[in-house]
Amino acid sequence: MNENHSDDQYGRARVQDSPELIAYYKELEKLGAGALWTVANDIEPWEPRSSSVPMLWKYDNLRELVVKSSDLVTPEQAGRRVVYLVNDKRKDVSAAVGWLYTGIQVTRPGESTSAHRHKASALRFIMEGEGGYTVVNGNKITFEVNDFVITPNSTWHEHGVDANGKMCIWQDGLDIPLVNALEANDYAVYDGKQPLEQEINYSPLAYGCAGLLPADVTWNKPYSPLFKYSWKEVYPTLLETLKVKPINPIDGIIMQYSNPLNGGHVMQTMGASMQLLPAGFKGKAHKHTGSIVYQCAKGSGYSIINGKRFEWKERDIFCVPSWAWHEHHNASENEDACLFSFNDLPVIEKLGLYQEKELTENKGHQQVQ
Repeated sequence: MNENHSDDQYGRARVQDSPELIAYYKELEKLGAGALWTVANDIEPWEPRSSSVPMLWKYDNLRELVVKSSDLVTPEQAGRRVVYLVNDKRKDVSAAVGWLYTGIQVTRPGESTSAHRHKASALRFIMEGEGGYTVVNGNKITFEVNDFVITPNSTWHEHGVDANGKMCIWQDGLDIPLVNALEANDYAVYDGKQPLEQEINYSPLAYGCAGLLPADVTWNKPYSPLFKYSWKEVYPTLLETLKVKPINPIDGIIMQYSNPLNGGHVMQTMGASMQLLPAGFKGKAHKHTGSIVYQCAKGSGYSIINGKRFEWKERDIFCVPSWAWHEHHNASENEDACLFSFNDLPVIEKLGLYQEKELTENKGHQQVQ
């Protein structure tokens, strides 16, 4: 393969403008057409190219404003009370990175949202509170801090906090920009509250137990039947895995939230992972296609993304654009750190678009600008 990435070579568009060509282009434009060679080098880059930029959203700076939204508007008025996080280069599509959306939602004790559904898939990562719950297609599920919850596309879902609970805050992740770009999104509101079709927490109790699955139940949906992945089970699993598995020099101990029926991604368009960075871990850099949104679930550290250092601690959120060099470091020599993340890799992988490259210079570490 030719590694010369100069456009001044055979096989790339090298046409020089002339008065005759400019007139020709104008004639094509009148007919809603154009000459490929005028845009070919731009729409066919030598390597993957992202229009997003790395960003870090500090929770300490946002929390007060997130809570303030609950004083200014009600769930009935807003539908959902969310402060969304937008990438400086993706404001036109309300995306946090690539084609992924994320926001921070707040719900007070006794409040609930209306039941609704949409073609976009959604997920939640619980940041604060007690007594929170979600209802997905008639399945009521309670959750705790650092639990991961999915509400797959076209499922009826609603959220709330018990009257005797504490204010809950969680991160929302959706593929709204992607589904909108495909011109396939829709939205519907349920008339009233969903009737409960199963016992409370049926999904995590039936599908999240010690690798056992119901033998007498048929599941024919394209997403995971396990709607909640509990931190109280996830974190100990990471610690147990650390005892027996070599530490990945790039990601530490990283595990994918999976569909228990097939081991695949939890939903068709979005995947999610939890990774543990052992004390003193200094990850090596790589880059890959696919966009990722991270939240620090435990500890503190920093990530170097395209040569820039981003320091994070618990509840901070940051993004890594597609094909951006990135490496993660644990700031502590005594305590581990954990990063939750969600991504668009199910789409990238299904379309055969995944590629990855590891940094070989400087012992695998970027030079910080």
